[in-house]
Amino acid sequence: MTQHTRSGSSERTDIDLALFGALGDLSRRKLFPALFHLDREGLLDEDCRILGLARQDISVDEFKAQIEGALKKYVKPDELVEVALTRFMNRLSFLSVDFKTVDGYAGVREWRETADHERPLVVYLAVGASLYGDICRYLQESGSLDEESRVVVEKPIGYDLESSKVINDAIGEVFPESRVYRIDHYLGKETVQNLIALRFANPLFGTQWNQNHISHVEVTVAEKVGIEGRWGYFDEAGQLRDMVQNHLLQLVCLIAMDPPANLDADAIRDEKVKVLKALKPFTDDMIGRDVVRGQYTAGTSDGQSAPGYLEEDDANVSSHTETFVAMKTEVANWRWAGVPFYLRTGKRMPEKLSQIIIHFRQQPHYIFDPDQRALAANKLIIRLQPDEGMRLEVLTKDSGLDKGMRLRRGPLQLDFNSAFPQVRIPDAYERLLLEVMKGQQYLFVRRDEVEHAWKWCDDLIAAWKDRNEPPRRYPAGSWGPVASIAMITQDGRSWYEDY
Repeated sequence: MTQHTRSGSSERTDIDLALFGALGDLSRRKLFPALFHLDREGLLDEDCRILGLARQDISVDEFKAQIEGALKKYVKPDELVEVALTRFMNRLSFLSVDFKTVDGYAGVREWRETADHERPLVVYLAVGASLYGDICRYLQESGSLDEESRVVVEKPIGYDLESSKVINDAIGEVFPESRVYRIDHYLGKETVQNLIALRFANPLFGTQWNQNHISHVEVTVAEKVGIEGRWGYFDEAGQLRDMVQNHLLQLVCLIAMDPPANLDADAIRDEKVKVLKALKPFTDDMIGRDVVRGQYTAGTSDGQSAPGYLEEDDANVSSHTETFVAMKTEVANWRWAGVPFYLRTGKRMPEKLSQIIIHFRQQPHYIFDPDQRALAANKLIIRLQPDEGMRLEVLTKDSGLDKGMRLRRGPLQLDFNSAFPQVRIPDAYERLLLEVMKGQQYLFVRRDEVEHAWKWCDDLIAAWKDRNEPPRRYPAGSWGPVASIAMITQDGRSWYEDY
């Protein structure tokens, strides 16, 4: 078998990619643009082929026209180089398949057999999780897979712990864990990668990253939009399942994990699992005090009126599904004992924002103006979106002969767009797709991570059900229910945007 590798690398990037759900929103907005950028950067092997699979009965030419239209919509015009576009479009093929029956899967095997040499097959399932088991099984039954084939699945996997086990069992009957890639796209962001480098490559932070030097941690993932026509799906899920169970808990793991032995996939994921196991469970008293559920009502966004959750199209007006969650939790281990982690995520908030704030403790002995004592703590702001970067807030003397020893807060800042103006910051899916092609799993979520995260969330959901309390209301365009402010204020703190 001929092997094609990138110069200086032992990983193979010469693959066949079978993309199920090729005409869906995720594929159009994210996956095909990411694949195009990889091709434009010379990171796809010259023999790499892409097979789109969808239920629509259209021709290959019609499929290519739709994908080209998506690229022109979602790729910047100056990046849509004609020669690169032509090369990329020549990689594409299309197959119409009913995903729920074995009929048609033989076409995947036949497409594979047209290759001029053997190569691994990467199967990307950009479809509902309920289809994962059927597609994996039918691919195997049709003879389309071999011992190098890999599968990529999107999160969230399942609705709770038990349903996730059913789905993962079905995948596991065909693919061993070493060839399963569970995507959480936050793990592909440049800033998240830099969080690992920041923590473990810099003694300045490595020696300070514990309960002796950090007072508390904030994680905010705010969405400006509402449910965007996904009312049926979202009302079954809610913000806890949709965002906390995967995105926020993954960020907590990367913040709180101990240094891995090395950068191997399982070394990193072993440390993340330890964090999930150490998350303190909620008692009934804690839920009443430290957890806030919210649901947005009518308000304004960008000066325009925005409907409430119960006023969205197809809404169930008696729904108690949460669109906002704020909570205080703790990682109960030696490194983090007593350090609260404040997590917050919601829809219809004032801005789209994902950030981590590390609040360092004040100096035990303070010698400056007592009125400025509130300033006297450093903060590390790690911004994931919209503008990726990091900023360390430090205190310096205010300039001027009349200022005395007045203090001022100023940033030591790394803005990726400003620091590297000639380098395009890749989308998270570009990095993740490239790592799949190379067979590297360290940016992907292992099965036991999924299950420990679900167990923690399931316990909280069960407690909510027992309490049977409706979510607190907050107007669209605000930062959530007033109770979420009270939750952090009771500890003498405030959310970062209040400073």
